[in-house]
Amino acid sequence: MRWLADECVAAPLVGFLRAHGHDVLYVAESAAGLSDSDVIALALREERLLLTEDKDFGDLVFRRERSIPGVVLIRIGSEAAVLKTARLTSAIERYGEALFGRYTVIEEGRFRSRHLWSDI
Repeated sequence: MRWLADECVAAPLVGFLRAHGHDVLYVAESAAGLSDSDVIALALREERLLLTEDKDFGDLVFRRERSIPGVVLIRIGSEAAVLKTARLTSAIERYGEALFGRYTVIEEGRFRSRHLWSDI
């Protein structure tokens, strides 16, 4: 899958995705300091799922109706790196390419996922 990892995502998680064959563009490596609006524009331009831990993207996507290929928001504390990796892996296995076109929240004990309003 094609991902855009926001700079708040830990580098080991990005490395894990890359090691498992995912194409990951990491904001911290290529465009550190981008605004959230610019991150969304980059995800759209590059046709990548946005992987983030920043819940502000929900406001941009739903209240301000910004188009984006898909968002995966991880809501697990930074101290639980192994759990983050396991839960992200489970979400990828469960939803696969259907993550595109959705806003998916990954929590310790559940996934929440809803369709985005607009088609890309």
